[in-house]
Amino acid sequence: MGPDRDPEEGVALLEIYSLGATLVIIDQIEKAAQVRLWQAELNDAYGMAVKMLGDADSLLTAVATAKRVAETLHASISCSVHHAPHSESWAGIQSELEYQPLIEQKVVFEPVSRSSFTHTTMNDEQKAIGLIETQGFTAVYAAVDAACKAADVEVVGKEKLGGGYITVIVRGDVAAVSAAVDAGREVAEQLGTVIATHVIARPSEGVLGLLP
Repeated sequence: MGPDRDPEEGVALLEIYSLGATLVIIDQIEKAAQVRLWQAELNDAYGMAVKMLGDADSLLTAVATAKRVAETLHASISCSVHHAPHSESWAGIQSELEYQPLIEQKVVFEPVSRSSFTHTTMNDEQKAIGLIETQGFTAVYAAVDAACKAADVEVVGKEKLGGGYITVIVRGDVAAVSAAVDAGREVAEQLGTVIATHVIARPSEGVLGLLP
C-alpha cells in the first residue's frame, strides 16, 4: 500500500492509448472531480494505465469525464471503478516503481511535486504545456526544432512509448505554446505520422507531476 493512500478510498483504473490524450484526460478529470493521481505505467501498447484515488461519487465523475474527453479526442480508452477493493487486491493493483534502460525512462511511476512550474513570472492564465506526439523519431525531432523557432517555449522533455511512438513536451504562455505546437505539427506531418497535438492551459497537479 502506497504511503499516500487512504484505506477507505476506491480506485479508478484508466487505460488510454496515447500519451497526449492521457495527459489531457488527467487534466480534465482533476478539474472536474475530487480525485488524485496515484500511479501511472506504460502498457507496452503505445498507451498508459492510470490509477486515480477518491471517494465513490468522485471516481464515477472521473470516469464519466474520461470517457467524454476520450471520445472528443478520438482516443481509445478502457475504464473501471473499484469502490472497495479487497485488501489483498491492492498488491496486484499497485506496481513497483520501474525504470526501463532500453528506452531510458521510467515505465512505472508516481507523480512528483512540480511546484517550481508555478513559481515563475507567468500568471495562471498564461501557463500552458504543449504536446506533439508522433510515430517516428525524425518527425518529432524536426517538430521540436520548428516549435522552438516559432515561439518562446521551453522543452520540458520527451517520452517514448515504444513502436516509434514519441511525445515531446514544451511549456510557456498559452499563445507561445499554441504557436509552437502548430509549427511543430506542420513540420512533423511532412516527415512522419502525427498521432496528436494538444495544448493544455493551466495544467492540473497530476499532469505536472507526470512531466519528465
